[in-house]
Amino acid sequence: MTRRVKISAAEARRIALAAQGFDRDRPDCSVDSRHFRRVLDTLGLLQLDFVNVLLPAHYLMIWSRLGPYDRQRFDRFIYDSGGFTEQWAHEASIVPVAAWPLLAHRRAAWQPSKRNPVLKLPNRHRYLESVLEQVRSDGAVCANDLPPVSGPRRKPGDWHRSVPRWALEFHFGRGDLTVADRKPNFQRIYDLPERVIPKTHLRQKLSDDDARRCLLKLAAKSFGVATLHDLADYYRMSPRDAEPRLAELIEAGELTSVAVESWKEPAFLSAQARFPRQIGGASLLSPFDPMVWFRPRAHRLFDFHYRIEIYVPERQRKYGYYVLPFRMGDQIVARVDLKADRKSGKLLVQHAHLEDGCEPLPCAASLAVELRALSDWLGLEDVHVRRRGDFAKLLRRQVCQTQPV
Repeated sequence: MTRRVKISAAEARRIALAAQGFDRDRPDCSVDSRHFRRVLDTLGLLQLDFVNVLLPAHYLMIWSRLGPYDRQRFDRFIYDSGGFTEQWAHEASIVPVAAWPLLAHRRAAWQPSKRNPVLKLPNRHRYLESVLEQVRSDGAVCANDLPPVSGPRRKPGDWHRSVPRWALEFHFGRGDLTVADRKPNFQRIYDLPERVIPKTHLRQKLSDDDARRCLLKLAAKSFGVATLHDLADYYRMSPRDAEPRLAELIEAGELTSVAVESWKEPAFLSAQARFPRQIGGASLLSPFDPMVWFRPRAHRLFDFHYRIEIYVPERQRKYGYYVLPFRMGDQIVARVDLKADRKSGKLLVQHAHLEDGCEPLPCAASLAVELRALSDWLGLEDVHVRRRGDFAKLLRRQVCQTQPV
């Protein structure tokens, strides 16, 4: 097979979408562990986020690729299968247990937040050791299992976490503890790594350079085609550390340097990249989906300017509070601000906006079907589109046409 040295912008989009699993149709059967494993292998990591305006974002990433599934079954697959754990990877993420040695340099370099009240405790080293000793003697714990500790007075803007919770997260960041499970309220349950991570991975030692090279190879597989900055961002690596490792991957034949039409930076093509002729289907994307989490890449691939406006004052928001991109085929065609109003039993579309150059009617019809399916999966009774945004009126009409008789 002839090595590609140039690819078009459209090919790059399709390669990127295929690498994230969007070249596959959603299953037409009950979703099970095989599907979960395939998606997680495709993504490499699943960024955790528990903002519950709609539903926690990591559940939505699975929905985008698989459609309706049992979330409890997914949780049990993650925490009971022995194949996955939580680590700082992109951000806090679910990763395969095999990634434990790859992220050792991240744990070694981890620094606690300056806001961590444990740092201001007298005899903090003794306190932190007592936390570990309780886990060693009593087994897995959550923050509520530890004795309460009075910490420094909180300042405005401080996160409302207890001192025990800060202590557990301190040990998690350093790798002295890891996450064994989550409670139904999403609270972490911590245990010693040797009780969670298989010995094969726990004992494996890699140099920092070897670990970074492996992580960049995984990032390239999950992105298909990407720039240096894209790849470095996947596992939160500095471009300076990443660049020599990319050269080694090219030398080993794992990557090919390519020029992508309209991209200003050089690109790198994974040896595992697929070249689909077309991408079908449609899906809402989480704000933390790898397709859009690195904003320069989203703009480069889709000409899509994206910003999460959760922390923007309401009057300054352009598109809404919790805005999801909507993909049709190999394009992002719209964005919608969604909220699950569980009290009224409605999926609320607070704002709806069509992207420039997209056909309104096909986009509205496809999005209406996706919204109705999402509403049903969330156990909501209806979809309500408010009259905000240039796309709202047409979308509302299409949603009404999908109303079950």
